Amino acid sequence: MNEENNELLAALDAQPDVKVGDVVKGEVLAIDDARQVVVGIDGAGVEGVIPARELTADRDADVNDLVKVGDVIEAVVKMPITSEKEGYSWILSKRQLEARRAWDEIASKYNEDDIVEAPVTQVVKGGLVVDVAGVRGFVPASMIENRFVQDLNQYKGQTIKAKIIEINSAESRLILSRKAVLNEERSEALKRVFEEMTVGDIVEGKVARMTNFGAFIDLGGVDGLVHVSEISHERVSQPSDVLSVGEDVKVKVLGLDAEKERISLSIKATQPGPWEAAAEKAPEGTVLEGTVKRVVDFGAFVEVFPGVEGLVHVSQISHQHVDNPSDVLKAGDKVEVKVLEVNPDKQRLSLSIKALTEAPAREGGSSNDGERRPRRNNNNSNNGGGRRNNQRESAPMNYSTSEEEGNATLGDLFNLKDFD
Repeated sequence: MNEENNELLAALDAQPDVKVGDVVKGEVLAIDDARQVVVGIDGAGVEGVIPARELTADRDADVNDLVKVGDVIEAVVKMPITSEKEGYSWILSKRQLEARRAWDEIASKYNEDDIVEAPVTQVVKGGLVVDVAGVRGFVPASMIENRFVQDLNQYKGQTIKAKIIEINSAESRLILSRKAVLNEERSEALKRVFEEMTVGDIVEGKVARMTNFGAFIDLGGVDGLVHVSEISHERVSQPSDVLSVGEDVKVKVLGLDAEKERISLSIKATQPGPWEAAAEKAPEGTVLEGTVKRVVDFGAFVEVFPGVEGLVHVSQISHQHVDNPSDVLKAGDKVEVKVLEVNPDKQRLSLSIKALTEAPAREGGSSNDGERRPRRNNNNSNNGGGRRNNQRESAPMNYSTSEEEGNATLGDLFNLKDFD
């Protein structure tokens, strides 16, 4: 009897100890009602259980479809459990074993600075959760783009290219950066663009994003800016009024600054200007309807086509003497005008309102508008006001008079602030 007891004790002593973290193998003995897989651990003489959550990440999976009684399964010893009912046992994890092996593969296959393709599996508050060869990785929000991104949900389900910036299998820590990849690609694209592109080139691009001051156009990994003033020949208040993200556009290269990595573009420079068709649409003598845009001391500017404005000189407003154009006209007024002169090259359009109205009858029964008013006090050298009024009334139908504006052109009369 003593000999039998000694043999039993020796057999028990020979059984290996089970410790947390060990990889064990065992036969599936049963699948209980709690969706737990009962495993007899080989060589240990004890049982372990694998809860469903430690068997698969799929919460809806049926455990009976994954394992059968009699199967041999490997798992990691996760923690001990004590139950008066079931005796001493262990909680095992098949998922943890798979993750450990995946980490070992990641550690042997990849190093820091390696670039991987990773599906985005989850969007969390601080960034993106990705899958790298079965290992959970994390891309912080600040490392997703080389600009601020407000909505991260747009990346869910996408597969992104990212660089590994930290890998620590002992702590199951894998941090990646998509921004680092984008910056490298942008540097290469910038180098190519500044080598191949020159000012004046017309190229195709795609609207990437818009701001209040313009639209950024993707030229193939590099963004160039179309300022709001270069979007259209017509006045544009907001770029989003005429453009949409993803739209294909043709742009002309206005400037290249390699040092500041800036590319200035224009959409309107690729389109015919409104003045190019002005001579055809509005030859001399044409009657048009327009809108008063600005009223100045010497007349009023009237828009007759989008982007085309002409000047109604003060002398062409009315047959009656007009001392101040603002007494008769104001911005927003709709008026009919007659074209007196058109010069597309100089972007010059002379208009008249009074040419469309009948001149009032003068004393003596004449209503001929070509008849000049009698000069007053011609011999009085001190009557400067009368002489100036006479000169303005008899001024040629043009943008200037010899005394008030000299030889001013449209550019001279058009103060730049009028464009604001």
